[in-house]
Amino acid sequence: MSAPTLSSFTEDGPWEIDPEAVPWRAGLDRTRADLRGEVDRLIRHRRLPPVWRLVQVVGGAVWALGMWWLRERRRGGSASTARLSRRFRHLALRLGPSYIKLGQIVSSGEGMFPPELVGEFRLLRDQVPPEPFDVVREIVEHDLGGRLYEVFRRFDREPVAAASIAQVHLATLVTGEEVAVKVQRPGIARRVEQDLAVMAWLAPRLVGRIPVAALGNPPALVEVFAETIVEELDFRLEAENMLDIALVLHETDQRAIVVPRPHPTLVTRRVLVMERLDGFGFSDVDGMRAAGVDTSRVVRACMVAVFEGAMIFGVFHGDLHGGNLFVRPDGRVALLDFGITGRLDSARRLAFLRMLVSAMVNDPRSQLEALRDLGAFRSDADLDAMVTDLKLDAPPIDPTNMSGDALAAEMREMIKVLMRHGASLPKELVLFMKDLMFIDGAMATLAPDVDLIGELAHIGEYFGAQHGAQIAEEAGIDMQSAPVDMGAALAQMGLAADDGTMTHRDLQRQRYAMRDKMDEARKRR
Repeated sequence: MSAPTLSSFTEDGPWEIDPEAVPWRAGLDRTRADLRGEVDRLIRHRRLPPVWRLVQVVGGAVWALGMWWLRERRRGGSASTARLSRRFRHLALRLGPSYIKLGQIVSSGEGMFPPELVGEFRLLRDQVPPEPFDVVREIVEHDLGGRLYEVFRRFDREPVAAASIAQVHLATLVTGEEVAVKVQRPGIARRVEQDLAVMAWLAPRLVGRIPVAALGNPPALVEVFAETIVEELDFRLEAENMLDIALVLHETDQRAIVVPRPHPTLVTRRVLVMERLDGFGFSDVDGMRAAGVDTSRVVRACMVAVFEGAMIFGVFHGDLHGGNLFVRPDGRVALLDFGITGRLDSARRLAFLRMLVSAMVNDPRSQLEALRDLGAFRSDADLDAMVTDLKLDAPPIDPTNMSGDALAAEMREMIKVLMRHGASLPKELVLFMKDLMFIDGAMATLAPDVDLIGELAHIGEYFGAQHGAQIAEEAGIDMQSAPVDMGAALAQMGLAADDGTMTHRDLQRQRYAMRDKMDEARKRR
């Protein structure tokens, strides 16, 4: 299929591309299959990791905590947290790409991590010190097999973005096309290997020491992180991700999203030349609205693309954040940076489908069953006991009417139950949750007064109309006879909708009220 037939590309793109014929795709199926063995090798058990790297990591963390404890802890509250967050950001920069990437993941966790930490780590997305231009030129010339001026008429010396794995330069090909060139940092594969060895050695030693760490299952999280970062080290896989997601968006006729074309030949493990796209930054709400962009449709487009890709096709962009998106003047969302992509085989896609549809129709028992099949619980997990232990068969409680001590007790009990049943987070579920957290934050900025229940019901109706037959066959749920019940689903999460509606502002007020109560309870203790 050639590029002009793909509605997810720009109409007037700089070149045509046949996804089945590009030379850099040769052997990528085997490359993806081999990644599992590579991850196992990188995180295998060893008596000691690289000792000097271990000293750097542990010593850096102890120093950052110690200096904060001595100088800034007494300030208390947000100011103290902000200072500690800044120290950890500086530590990540000193430790290099793997820890910068961890910080970038944290920066997508609005609502999960303290806002001060999220705000500091957001600076790691594209404000990392860049590599010198001579280093960049050497990599590009080596990988593309020619002098820079033989390929590019112009190549900007300063990058427009510099992050953990790579930096991006704007350029013009000798044939006149305006492009963006992604160049991998030198020697990063070796540094990542050392860092994963340290993380894999430390992770088991955190189990049982910190409640949150125990819930997250540190060894499993290191495995997820290893799978993610290893994929990002081969830009041919990223280029293939671009094509695959473009095909999914074309098949679903999602014209609200646009994907840049990778170049048909100028793609290697360390260099990716792609079509240049631009638009409004995701935080430029005033600019979008002045151009007549319906910002609520922007949020809906992102949500539908993630849900549809995961549920129906098993492929979705796994790293949505403000630095990876532009909004074009015509209202289409330009997706960038496809290094992290969720991919589900047939069985896991079906589990994902059942998990999300069960949430839409408020069937918690089926949700747990799907989560088990996805790998979030042990295969022998007692789901009926879990329903009882998590109180999913009881009337939902309203947390806004609970005391801070009661809220904290509920949270502790939930963590204990999940730990007892062996809960962990599979990679695809982590990526999906990250995307949802970003969409939640985007809604706060772009569509704070949209009725969430009505919006989710609209999306449920869309899936019923577009994919109802497939959902009924694969998930065993007829969305026409089992209509979306988002009000009840929100109630199961402890959120109360007034008069059957809830805007994002309402949701934030409830969150802040619960957070304040828990903060007061902690201060009393």
